[in-house]
Amino acid sequence: MNGLLNTRIEPITVDNVAEACKLEVRPEQQGQVAPVAVSLAEAYVNPASAWPRVVYAGDRLVAFVMGGFDLDSPIECFRSGIWRLNVAAGEQGRQYGRFAVEAVIAEARSRGNKRLSVLWAPGEHSPEGFYLKLGFRPSGETFAGQKVGWLELD
Repeated sequence: MNGLLNTRIEPITVDNVAEACKLEVRPEQQGQVAPVAVSLAEAYVNPASAWPRVVYAGDRLVAFVMGGFDLDSPIECFRSGIWRLNVAAGEQGRQYGRFAVEAVIAEARSRGNKRLSVLWAPGEHSPEGFYLKLGFRPSGETFAGQKVGWLELD
């Protein structure tokens, strides 16, 4: 992964929030994932559980990811999971999505979580294959029309 040497994950700050909100996925994916601004609004109203971050490759913002950690949630898949992943249209296929997911996995482990969930919309442009390659397994459940997948964190 030599191409990821200068890749890093950063919290959302006053200095990068506007840039993060400009991140756009490919047109066919726009119905699959909420815009970053919507995700940040959700993080704002869930400050205790939302974990929003941006991924940089050098000085380029290439992805946004938001983990969610709420052990008291009545909805199991919201206790420890990936709530959002947006990789910039021109940056997809370069391992930045994997990098972002690995950062959420590391955060989940640091909190002592044993499993991590992800939800994805089914369909032609679904990210299901991406998550399956990373080791997530479909649970057979759905939530709000999305498939629920789990990754066991040994």
